[in-house]
This record gives sequence, structure tokens and C-alpha cells, in this order.
Amino acid sequence: MPTTPSPDARTTAAPSHAPEPALAIGLSAVIVAVTGDDPKVLTLRHGDGRDSLPSGPLERGHRTLEMGLRSWVERQTLQELGYVEQLYTFGDRDRGEDGTRALSLAYLALVREARPAGDTDAAWQSWYRYFPWEDWRGGRPAVLDTLEHGLRAWAAGAAQGRLSERRAERIALGFGGAGGHEAGWNEERVLERYELLYEAGLVGEALRERGSDRVAAVPSGTEMREDHRRMLALAIARLRGKIKYRPVVFELMPPSFSLGQLQQAVEALSGSRLHKQNFRRLVEQQRLVEETGETTSETGGRPARLVRFRREVLLERPAPGVRLPGGFGRR
Repeated sequence: MPTTPSPDARTTAAPSHAPEPALAIGLSAVIVAVTGDDPKVLTLRHGDGRDSLPSGPLERGHRTLEMGLRSWVERQTLQELGYVEQLYTFGDRDRGEDGTRALSLAYLALVREARPAGDTDAAWQSWYRYFPWEDWRGGRPAVLDTLEHGLRAWAAGAAQGRLSERRAERIALGFGGAGGHEAGWNEERVLERYELLYEAGLVGEALRERGSDRVAAVPSGTEMREDHRRMLALAIARLRGKIKYRPVVFELMPPSFSLGQLQQAVEALSGSRLHKQNFRRLVEQQRLVEETGETTSETGGRPARLVRFRREVLLERPAPGVRLPGGFGRR
């Protein structure tokens, strides 16, 4: 029967003299904007053709982590950040080089799109460029046929039967069951789906890490450097979940907008079409917006009324989100 070591045994044990690895802290920003019906992320293009998120190390002159992040973003993209929240800390043991233990802190930032000025390598890209299987606005994405075929082969190829079953269960949970039907698709499982594709070797990052020459043949979205596509997946999942209970979508909208423009932005972020009348009824019932008394003809039809976000709603209710998509149905 195991026994607890005596106090003497604990105090006289030889101390470990292994040196602690040096610690490096990196800061990365997932900067999101919506232009019309296109959710965009600000990325940097590199000489090898791959994109990355604006990133840099925490430096001695940075008073706080967030100030360090804002400094790197402005330096690399000339973009000033507004709303910022921390996403996750990535601290895998093999992230550093030369014995350095590296931590990477990912942040989510929401802005009203402003083109980077001056001589920078920054550009706004649709986030569906990196995750084409996440956009269901035009129906089930065709790329899912190829990806699910690869996932089924990966599950069937497991050495043990129980492992094969476990993989199949994870695929069904992440991709909505057999055939990835819309009814079983959970728009918030973005990271789980990417992780499955990575494990199955169906994304370029995984193949490149394994030294495969099949990288260019993978039809699973544009590759990103390091684990930046994983950070973006987490940001999309966080944002899709958060717009249901917090009014963060208004951080992406201009000061005044039409209800049609608001619905278009929500659909862009969630990757699904929403029922127009149910959406408007829900927004009005929750008193999320108020009319400005002005109209716009930019929609191409008859003039649309302009509204603005009612900031008082933050004091009136603890969770004033738009509750989508299940709350008011898909179109």
C-alpha cells in the first residue's frame, strides 16, 4: 500500500539542478472587421507566401501586455485598436527554440475597418479564406465533401478499434453527424473542427510540420504561419458565441446603420442565413437599437431607416446579445 513520504524524506531529497529554460512571451492579435457581408481579419503577408497575424515579443519598454500588443499592431499595420480582449495563452513545450520556453498570448480586437496606410505588408482578408468550410450562407460548403472523406479515412485507419470509434465520435460532434447536415452543425465548434483536420493531416500546417510534399494539394483553406490559424479559429468561435449574449457586434458597426446592414454583419460572422422578420423582431424586442431619424438609400431599394446602438441596454440587462442563430431561425 502506498505511503506518504515522511517529513524527513521530503526535506532531505536532493534538489534538482536542472536549469530553468528562458521564457519568451509573444503577443498576437486577431483583428476583426466586417465589410458588407464579409468578415475580415488583418494579416501580414510574408516572402514564403504564407500569412500571419500581427505579432511581436513583449519588450522591456512595454508597461503592460496589452500596451505591448497595441504597440506591435500599430508598428506593423498602422492600425489603432479599440475593443481588445485576451483569447488564450499558448504555452506548448516545443514552441520555443534553443532551449527557450515560449508563451504566446493571443488577443481578439474588433475594429471598424480602416485600410492600413503607408508602406506595410498588412492587408484585410476574408476569414473564410482560411476556413472555407465555416461559411454556410450559400448552403453546405462543397469543400466539406473532400474534408469529410479524408476524416473518415483517418478514423478508419486507426490502429485500435476503440481509437477508431473515438475519432468517429469526434468527427460527428464537430461536423454535425453523417454528411455534415445543417441541423447538426454547431457554428461555435470552429476550433474543434480545425484541430480534427490538423490531426488528420488535412491542413497545410500539419503537412508542413511533418515534412510532407502534399501541402499545395490540400483544399482546406489558406495556410498561416506557426499556429496562427489555430488562434484565428479560437477567435471566430469566441466571437460567434459572444454575440449571442453580449452586444459586441456593435463594435464592428458604424455609428449609424440600417437593420439590414446589422443582419448582414451578424450573418457574416455566424456563417448562416437568418430569417429577416424574426431577426428584426428580436432586435426590436430587446431594444438593442434606437432610430436616428435619418435614412439611407445605399441599400439599392427604397430608403432604409438608420438606427444606432442603445448603450443604455448595458445597464438594463446583464446579457443583451442578439441570441443567434437558433433563437430566431435560419432563412
